[in-house]
Amino acid sequence: MYLSVSASRRLILMAYDVLFYLFAGFAIACAISMVYHRNPLYSAVSLVGVFIALSCIYVTLAAPFIAAVQILIYAGAIMVLVVFVIMLLNLEEDRPHSRLSYLYVVGGGLGLILLAQTLFVFYAVSSAPNHAVDQSETVGRTISIGRAMYTDYLLPVEIVGILLLMATVGGVVLARRLSQPQLELIVDQELERRNEGDEKNDYRIAF
Repeated sequence: MYLSVSASRRLILMAYDVLFYLFAGFAIACAISMVYHRNPLYSAVSLVGVFIALSCIYVTLAAPFIAAVQILIYAGAIMVLVVFVIMLLNLEEDRPHSRLSYLYVVGGGLGLILLAQTLFVFYAVSSAPNHAVDQSETVGRTISIGRAMYTDYLLPVEIVGILLLMATVGGVVLARRLSQPQLELIVDQELERRNEGDEKNDYRIAF
């Protein structure tokens, strides 16, 4: 009986390891795809894949609330906004700039530093002793996060809420500050800067 329980537990841990490496590999592949593609829309879709893989990793780490937030907020609301802005701007494919070729060297150096940091973290985690975790006090549970937010971290949560409210009010005030003639003047100046004086009275292209 003891051997069967130990064998089943070993199989469960092995399955967790396999799922972790599978989702981690998928996240790395999507991240490489995001950097590789020149089209920003393809990069945004690849970033959605990264968020989904991270949420799956959070599920395997017994953090269902963080996984749900990762899907609802990052892969859902924020990425929908990013894709909407990309399609609204109608960005064309950028031409390669030879004067920015030094950035490849800088990016390669930063990539090597990040790889060394990743290997160091992997070594530190592998060499650390394993401790038993109390499932009733797991930080990834919703009740644990809610209790911590509204008891120990109540003041930071309230400060963040006030800052978000100030940003919302400021955005509304800035949007309502300009009247329609002023908006038309800004559009005319932008058209003159683009050398499109023939379309000066057509304000539809600004929206």
